[in-house]
Amino acid sequence: MKEAVLTHARLVLRDEVVPGTILLRGDRIADVQPGRSHLSSAEDLEGDHLIPGVVDLHTDNLERQVLPRSNARWPSRSAMLAHDAQCAAAGVTTVLDALCLGDLGFDPGRGQTFREGLHDLTELAPAGLFKSEHFLHLRCELPAPDLMPALALAEGNPLVRMVSLMDHSPGVGQYRDVERYKEMRMRQKGLRVADVETRISELLEQRARLRGPQRQAVLARYAPLGIPLASHDDENAAQVAENARDGILISEFPVTMEAAAAAGPLGVQVIAGAPNIVRGGSHSGNVAVTDLVRARAVDALASDYVPAALVEAAWRSVVAGEVTLPQAVAMVTDTPARMVRLHDRGRIEAGLRADLARVGALGGLPFVRQVWRGGERVA
Repeated sequence: MKEAVLTHARLVLRDEVVPGTILLRGDRIADVQPGRSHLSSAEDLEGDHLIPGVVDLHTDNLERQVLPRSNARWPSRSAMLAHDAQCAAAGVTTVLDALCLGDLGFDPGRGQTFREGLHDLTELAPAGLFKSEHFLHLRCELPAPDLMPALALAEGNPLVRMVSLMDHSPGVGQYRDVERYKEMRMRQKGLRVADVETRISELLEQRARLRGPQRQAVLARYAPLGIPLASHDDENAAQVAENARDGILISEFPVTMEAAAAAGPLGVQVIAGAPNIVRGGSHSGNVAVTDLVRARAVDALASDYVPAALVEAAWRSVVAGEVTLPQAVAMVTDTPARMVRLHDRGRIEAGLRADLARVGALGGLPFVRQVWRGGERVA
């Protein structure tokens, strides 16, 4: 069985950072020891940090590879492999590809992205072509008329690890500021005010008709399976409480401090966006994630749309969010792994998977130097 020794590293363990050495045997961490190895075969990590491989519960990065420009659609499998390479290079060894089911009339290509992405993942994952390990996160757009047919395509797929219930209607959640929503759609799509206002009226009627029944249908389908369920863009404590009563125990990207703070006492875990930390705030006017970290109102970070944001956000959280490095690293490794019941990874401990990332620094900027998945170098 193949063995490797990584030494002269600052190991980011569950509760501390220690100078140490780890032994990899096959696809597992065989031993963790303080101090430096003097074996000639040991790989010297030159004092860099060694963290568990990052676990990303929500990334839309595939959409960015499929549409590198708004009018230039890229071949699906090429886009998938490019997405995978970017994840691995960012230290992300476990990826939940958040594919969107349902269109609210402004992104008609998303249906194609979902169908092709589902097909590609199902075929490529067992073929051994990916650097990172990929699973499925089904993002269900509750008011969309094409949600249920899309959901049927994923029926029984073993790669599904999370299902989130979304509502991106104007006036709701992330888009609760309707005037801002209008401006965004006119800018993105080159539409006139009257066209956008007509579409908003249509979407609100559609929401009133479809959201409730389709929410119940999604819950009926996935709650009995024990697959973790998440809400999306919660605005207030009442929404978080309603979701908790229905067994939705993850709140993704709450848009206010009120919603995030209400989650913990109800046993609901919070996922927030790493790009929000890196950019210094929300791109859509929502709560700053650094404030959530300081308030201990966030459990895990997700890349959302930039895989490289995760490691940088963890490091930035130490300074801005007033947490320790082990606590910050746990938000992108251990906690997200446990949220989706992947208990064989997320920590540097003997017996767990040898998913690891070597992190150097240039000034205050962390960067990923090397990545191992299952004991094999992938980046």
